[in-house]
Amino acid sequence: MAISGILQSGLTKSRVEALADGIFATVMTVLVLGLRGPAASLTDTELRNEILNLWPNITAYAFSFIVLGLFWIGHHAQFHYIKQTDRVFLWINVLFLLTIGFIPFSTSLIGLYPFSPTAVRVYGANLAATGIALNAIWWYATHNRRLVEKDLDPHIVSLAQRRTIVGPIVCFLGLGFSYLDPRISLLLYLLLIPFFMRPSHLDIHFRGGSHEDHDKTT
Repeated sequence: MAISGILQSGLTKSRVEALADGIFATVMTVLVLGLRGPAASLTDTELRNEILNLWPNITAYAFSFIVLGLFWIGHHAQFHYIKQTDRVFLWINVLFLLTIGFIPFSTSLIGLYPFSPTAVRVYGANLAATGIALNAIWWYATHNRRLVEKDLDPHIVSLAQRRTIVGPIVCFLGLGFSYLDPRISLLLYLLLIPFFMRPSHLDIHFRGGSHEDHDKTT
C-alpha cells in the first residue's frame, strides 16, 4: 500500500534516478557475495588450485559487473533527455529494476554451470528482458514526445532506440545458439561489452553537438 500511495502521488525524475542508483549499487555489491573464499588450513599449492577452480565464478562476476555498468550508463543517458514522469513510466522503470535485481541469481548459475545450456539460457533471457525493459523506457518516454522536450531531435530518438535494441537481439540469438553450443552463446553475450563500451554517434549530442557536426568531420 505504501508503494501504491507513492505512485499515486507521483515521483519526480530525481527520485526515480535515486531509486535506480540505489538498486544498481546494491546489486553490484551483492554480486561479489557469489564468490566464496577457499576453506582454511590449505597448503599454498591447494590454495592456488582452489583459486584456479573459481575461475568460472570470478569471470561471471566480472562480466556481470561490467554489464550492470553498461545498463546503468544506458539508463543514466536516457534520463539526460527525460524531463518528467507519469504512473506508467514509473512502473516500466520498476520492471526494469526487477530484471536488474535478478542478475546476481543468473550470474551464480553461470558461475556454477558455465557451459550448461540451461544456465546459459537463463542468463541470456535475463539480459534480454533487461534490454527490452530499457528499450521500453525510452520508447514510452519519447513516443509523441510524451516525457521529453517537444523539440528533441528525431535523430537522437531513433539512434538511441536502435542502439538499445541491439542487446536483446543478440541475446535472443544467443538463446537460439545455446541449443547448438552454449559456448557460442557466451561469446555473443561477451561481444556486447565492446559494442556498448565504444563511443557512438550518440556521444556527439552529449557534448552539445549534432549529427551534422559529426558528418562534417567524417
